Amino acid sequence: MGQSHPMYLLFDDAGKLLTGRILSEADSSLQVELDSGKRAKVKAANALLRFDKPSPSQLMERAGALAASMELALAYEFAPDDEFGFGDLAAEYFSAKASAEEKAAALMCLHGAPHYFRRAGKGRYKKAPPDILAQALAAIEKKAQLQAQIDTWAAQLCDGVCPPSVREQLYRILFKPDKNGPEYKAVVDAAKRSQEGVLALLQRCGAIENAYQFHWQRFLFEHFPKGTGFGPLQAPPITDTLPLANVQAFSIDDSQTTEIDDALSIQGLGSGTVTVGVHIAAPGLAIAPDSAIDQVARTRLSTVYMPGHKITMLPDEVVQTYTLLEGAPRPALSLYVQFDEDTLAVVGEGRSALEQVPIAHNLRHDQIDHLVSAEWLQGEAPALDEATLQTLQPQLGFLFRLAQHLKAQREVARGKPETFSRPDFTFNLDSVGEEGPQGTETVRLGTRRRGAPLDLIVAEAMILANSHWGQWLARCGVPGIYRSQASLAPGVKVRMGAKALPHAGIGVPAYAWSTSPLRRYVDLVNQWQIMACVRNGPTAALVAPFKPKDAQLFGVISAFDTAYTAYNQFQNGMERYWTLQHIRQTGISELEATVIKDGGLVRADTLPLVFPVMGADNLARGSRVRVRLGAMDDISLEVGGTVIGQIGGASDASPASDTDEDEDSALAAPVALAIDLDEAPVVADSGEAA
Repeated sequence: MGQSHPMYLLFDDAGKLLTGRILSEADSSLQVELDSGKRAKVKAANALLRFDKPSPSQLMERAGALAASMELALAYEFAPDDEFGFGDLAAEYFSAKASAEEKAAALMCLHGAPHYFRRAGKGRYKKAPPDILAQALAAIEKKAQLQAQIDTWAAQLCDGVCPPSVREQLYRILFKPDKNGPEYKAVVDAAKRSQEGVLALLQRCGAIENAYQFHWQRFLFEHFPKGTGFGPLQAPPITDTLPLANVQAFSIDDSQTTEIDDALSIQGLGSGTVTVGVHIAAPGLAIAPDSAIDQVARTRLSTVYMPGHKITMLPDEVVQTYTLLEGAPRPALSLYVQFDEDTLAVVGEGRSALEQVPIAHNLRHDQIDHLVSAEWLQGEAPALDEATLQTLQPQLGFLFRLAQHLKAQREVARGKPETFSRPDFTFNLDSVGEEGPQGTETVRLGTRRRGAPLDLIVAEAMILANSHWGQWLARCGVPGIYRSQASLAPGVKVRMGAKALPHAGIGVPAYAWSTSPLRRYVDLVNQWQIMACVRNGPTAALVAPFKPKDAQLFGVISAFDTAYTAYNQFQNGMERYWTLQHIRQTGISELEATVIKDGGLVRADTLPLVFPVMGADNLARGSRVRVRLGAMDDISLEVGGTVIGQIGGASDASPASDTDEDEDSALAAPVALAIDLDEAPVVADSGEAA
């Protein structure tokens, strides 16, 4: 006997149209075998069309082709105004005796056009209202036009032409993209088509015209999206009536420094007891917490330094109001500490004061370093023709002797001496305009010996002040912002917090940055707290701007730590950039280096450069080698090399001191793109900040 029902079924499986052969049927469900051989249980309500020919695969193929030829606008016109089934549309669009293929085609047409037809049940539909349809069609047309624009941009990028819209969005595309944005999609599409890294593609098509500008604009985009300028800000006057200090102070900075935060003074030479004064610019006397200037400083958190340029924390006109410029008394927060002139032992306790400090000289160490030798400071060298320096020789000589003494005391506390195995490098760029470097300037690298006499004098004076004030804040019960290090063990980092904890790396019981309030926001915060102690003594905790466990103080610590780290990484990256330019400009192809880490990482002996080389994997740390340099990449800031010879055995000197930066942070800042690696082949550097 023949079957009394069709052999095949078209059904809805979670919104997907499938077909198969009916195996069995119950009241509420059917067993269906798909072409793949898989069996499925289909609810009766999901069974849409029974047919006995053609085969399921043929039906779907023919119906699909027929549905693609249907005109949606015409189908919309033919469809009943009330709710209807797909068979009703087939009867209206094709014929009253529509075939199975035609019914299936009508179903596919309805199923695939939700903007024309709304679903009203399994296999049943209702026409969308004309106004809603018009909006949907307009949106579809807009999307099609946008996709056409994306395709055009992608094609232009592949052809080496950067569309203006992509150029304008360059840094957002690379580092903080809107992944639904057409410019982003065009770059990803072009990278896939051309099988290039995104950076290589954008360089080839001229979007990245200058490697220096790439790094600079990237930094600005991430940290100064509104630009580096200041709005209209007026430095408030200092209204306090301050006593005039009976000193003649002098500062020691480089010639580029405009934010002169600190100065020194000496009283009582030859009397047996010498008073050393550390005088710090006092913007905290005028800049109030939450004022307009404070909000700017709290946003920036620090001055940003880089070769040939800087972004100041405060506007220049504000800085000039409070900087310790020579020629007149300047408001200052002073610390006076007395020392026995012979033994250099501290006499009594330090005294802090708010006062007007006469600034007699602004010394510039880059102009006088070659004159100020240890022998001259100790009176073992001939007098200088430079009158100011010769006048200051007794004071500088005492400060140098004191600095050596204080350093030795700290080294005892820290349990090991501070060693400086390589010099500091200076970067001087020729012909830098008001807009800052452009990346093509001639760079001249210089060196300054670490621990040079003038550096040592200033460093020890600032450590003295930061340690003294940090401990004083703790004794007064006034919170401050501290830097601490639990031990000198490998991997133990310096941390910032609100507790007065020891700093093992410096060798002091507490250390609160307080000596650069024009350049670092934490120093300004600490200055407010110290001034409360100066003015109020035992009751300072009641009136200090920040109270114990103050949430705002912890917020400042977190924000500063993040910003300061990012600024240092940028500075290191820019110094690495200019080091690569120096190598090119001077034609260096080979150099001598020292192995500093297993795996082939070396440090150039005469350049501020750490880089990986081939051929050093089996060499011991401290081995000295001659390296031939390889290709350099100004975008990734990568450079490689190959060992071409070993120079003797291991170096007698340690390749890095325990006060140097971590070796792992001695590479270039990574170019971390925000384009996902699974979306496009991106070339990104894996190094870290130098």
